[in-house]
Amino acid sequence: MNLTLGFSPCPNDTFIFDAMIHQKIDTEGLTFEVILGDVELLNQKALEGELDVTKLSYHAYLYLIQDYILLTSGSALGNNCGPLLIAKQAIPLEELTPSVIAIPGKYTTANFLLTACLPQAHQKKEVLFSDIEQQVLDGTVQAGLIIHENRFTYQDRGLVKLIDLGEWWEQTTQLPIPLGGIVARRTLPTAVQQKINRVLRRSIEYAFANPQSSLEYTRQHAQEMDIAVMQQHINLYVNEYSVDLGTKGKAAIEYMIRQAVDNQLIEMPTTPIFTTTE
Repeated sequence: MNLTLGFSPCPNDTFIFDAMIHQKIDTEGLTFEVILGDVELLNQKALEGELDVTKLSYHAYLYLIQDYILLTSGSALGNNCGPLLIAKQAIPLEELTPSVIAIPGKYTTANFLLTACLPQAHQKKEVLFSDIEQQVLDGTVQAGLIIHENRFTYQDRGLVKLIDLGEWWEQTTQLPIPLGGIVARRTLPTAVQQKINRVLRRSIEYAFANPQSSLEYTRQHAQEMDIAVMQQHINLYVNEYSVDLGTKGKAAIEYMIRQAVDNQLIEMPTTPIFTTTE
């Protein structure tokens, strides 16, 4: 069975998907047509129903619960890994809210966290995540919300952190930050959903056991990223929650969903959130 599979070229995704798309493990008869794109592009493709299986932001998933079921493997959750709000110089947050803030996409979890933390910040500009630092430096925007590898490089460009939205979330909820997850179409048979979940977990476990195996594929898509930064990126976003969400990971996602319901962004879901395991 061939499935369309969307994920980003970021090191954490290429690391976890390498073994399954290159048949280094038993894929139980599944093959994959890979579609690469930054997370907001994948969010849009999911919203348009284009993909069988895809990585997406948990913010986007709030609007897709009726169409996609969440796999219990493959997620990017964790501690000390949230988005950072940066600027050229320190600015009190209360002075920042009328200003233009660059965000990496409307449906990114980063934007969800920014809205939750600073609900009065309405002036936002959607910018490709890798271009946000430069727009802040150019003065095109007063502040920028950065994700991915930019967390490790912004200080090298003379930029300063205004707030770590991951720290804010963790202090507020006492839960890990739900950034991105892997979903499958609900129209796929339950047995196929379970098979995808097993294969993905197997791929992640293989990557952890054989870290050099995915290096070539990861470096191919990391472009000019320094190898040390690339490894930091993987270490930050691929962890025990990637192997399996577990009780605490599921609780973080359920909390986020309740927040969205309370803020009238969505109605309370009536279908199961997580795929079942055998």
